Amino acid sequence: MKISTLKNRIKSSLVSLTLTLAVVLGLTNLSQAQSVKNVVLVHGAFADGSGFKSLYTELAAKGYHVTIVQNPLTSLEDDVNAVKVALDKQDGPAVLAGHSWGGTVITEAGNHPKVAALVYIAAFQPDKGESTVQWLQTAPPAPENGVLAPDDKGIVYYDKAKYHAGFCADISKAEADFMYASQGAFYAKGFITPITNPAWRNKPTYGLIATEDKSINPDIQRAMYKRSNTKVTEVKGSHVIFMSQPKIVASVIIKAAENASAKN
Repeated sequence: MKISTLKNRIKSSLVSLTLTLAVVLGLTNLSQAQSVKNVVLVHGAFADGSGFKSLYTELAAKGYHVTIVQNPLTSLEDDVNAVKVALDKQDGPAVLAGHSWGGTVITEAGNHPKVAALVYIAAFQPDKGESTVQWLQTAPPAPENGVLAPDDKGIVYYDKAKYHAGFCADISKAEADFMYASQGAFYAKGFITPITNPAWRNKPTYGLIATEDKSINPDIQRAMYKRSNTKVTEVKGSHVIFMSQPKIVASVIIKAAENASAKN
């Protein structure tokens, strides 16, 4: 009887220990499920990271740690490397969001192991073997579009006279003038470089379509996002909805973070 009682006590203790470990592991997993609090933002051509100030403010107020990448804009490879440097420094999983050309960049850079989800903000989303310019050519440009041909150095500029109406019509002229003055020089070879490994095929993906966009035809955005089964939010605004509608853009990024957290 004593041996039987001892065995029962040992068995009971093991069951208790197992349950305790399960609870601890469950709490650990819950903690990890709330851990996607990093956001990395990637700007596009004819802009720089300063345009993300309003979006940064919205996300920071919600407790997110935001990193804004300053793309060199010299090539797809260089921009991808700049994003990877930023991702390497994150202390945990991150939502990677890109605007315009930045969408092409995150399509390649999003394979980084710290990327939990992708968000395309009125952005390009090429597939393997496709380039940005291929998608630009699938619909006629709006009359307001001011993208110029490359100069003798291979740099593409936006027509200053069309910049406000064609790029950022729903922000003030003063903001548009500053944005134009602070943009980086974009090298055209980026537009023709094909994607080798599209991260949206393997990562949760969200997209915002700017319905009044004069720089990337909204129908191009719809076609790309439909093909990839991207979770889409349509926003009435210009190409820079992250400036004119930062609350809406932030809400999609937060949704992506929350959903990614739940799956951890």
